[in-house]
Amino acid sequence: MLPVVEEKNYMSLKRITSWITEYLVTIIFVLFIAVGFAVSKDISMNYFLSELVGRIFRNTFLVLSLIIPVLAGLGLNFGIVIGAMSGQAAIALARYYGFGGVSGMLFCYAVSLFIAAVCGYFTGKLYNKTRGQEMIASLIVGYFANGVYQFIFLFVVGVIIKVPATHPIIKPDGIGVRMTVDLLPAERGGLRYAIDNIYQIPFVYALLIVSAAVLVMLFIGYQLNKKRGEGYKNNPVSLGFNVLVCLVIAGIAVHAIATESNLMRIRSVPVVTGLLIITLCIFTWLIMKTKLGQDFRAVGQSQHIAKVSGINVDRTRIIATMISTVLAAWGQLIFLQNMGTLNTYGAHTQIGMFSVAALLVGGASTSRASIQNAVFGTILFNAMFIMSPEIGLSLFGQAALGEYFRTFMVYGVIGVALGLHVWKANKKDKIVLE
Repeated sequence: MLPVVEEKNYMSLKRITSWITEYLVTIIFVLFIAVGFAVSKDISMNYFLSELVGRIFRNTFLVLSLIIPVLAGLGLNFGIVIGAMSGQAAIALARYYGFGGVSGMLFCYAVSLFIAAVCGYFTGKLYNKTRGQEMIASLIVGYFANGVYQFIFLFVVGVIIKVPATHPIIKPDGIGVRMTVDLLPAERGGLRYAIDNIYQIPFVYALLIVSAAVLVMLFIGYQLNKKRGEGYKNNPVSLGFNVLVCLVIAGIAVHAIATESNLMRIRSVPVVTGLLIITLCIFTWLIMKTKLGQDFRAVGQSQHIAKVSGINVDRTRIIATMISTVLAAWGQLIFLQNMGTLNTYGAHTQIGMFSVAALLVGGASTSRASIQNAVFGTILFNAMFIMSPEIGLSLFGQAALGEYFRTFMVYGVIGVALGLHVWKANKKDKIVLE
């Protein structure tokens, strides 16, 4: 037996090693971004934060749509690309019939809800037939759905469904939808910035409001734990650190407002888009507290035990898939109205890969994911996208090399995550056998 001191040191080293292994991808991204700031000469904090704010509000909803399938044991749902195509179909219909503004977006949400729910139902049925291989199945079904989508938009529209060749979203020969569809500004009856432009506030004001809200939530959580007799959950070190971070951020925001510093020039924050993201976070948190949410967790932990406990495993998995697909469709609507144009045949192709990579960067795995993982991962992943061209330019003299960094990082992250998943599974099986 090891002496007590040596045993404690061994256990501490083991915990550190385990933590590094679990958050290896996150650590790599943090270091990558830090190196980017160190070697980049021309990038300013204002530019970086402006770009980051735009990307965060554009992409976070999509990444959050992945959480429920992971918790339900479906793994990383690359099939959210089907939801993205459902959202694009709704956008195309809205532009064809001339629906715009907030009412046009509501129309898109309603139409995409129906299309995505139907597609999600059949996708869930497929996942039930491919148990244990859901991630591979989600990739394949995404490619299949893309073929159906392109057939409809390239051939059915114009040949089977007659449309006027003079319509701005239809190709000049009258067959198929154009490669690029201009969504037009919301004030001109289009969909561009229809949600983002409802109400905006300066970045530093948003920073101040968020930090104050987090402080209130920390205080409420602390008091509730004490009231319930669960004071052991109030970690003083963690609580103190979180409070300190919030106070520092609030102080920076107040100073920027008082001195009208350069932080006031950072891109404004779309309030309604932010509220939609917060609403989805609350929905995800609340649904996991319900009977359905507990079923998701039970099925994710063990389908056999869940079935023995009286849970309809197949139905639960289908519901999780439908929710994820619908949320992905709505996330794509937020993404497209922010972009301002619909790349008809390409806007959805990388949605699955990028969203999955962002979730993994935040510390999630194939069997564990949380709201914090999604939000933190979206921030880090998009920060990497901003810094990649700068690193390519500073180190190699060519910003275009940043594209290779991005591709390498995206597929590398997914590869590492899947490799760790297989390694952990094999290790667990070995322990069981022993």
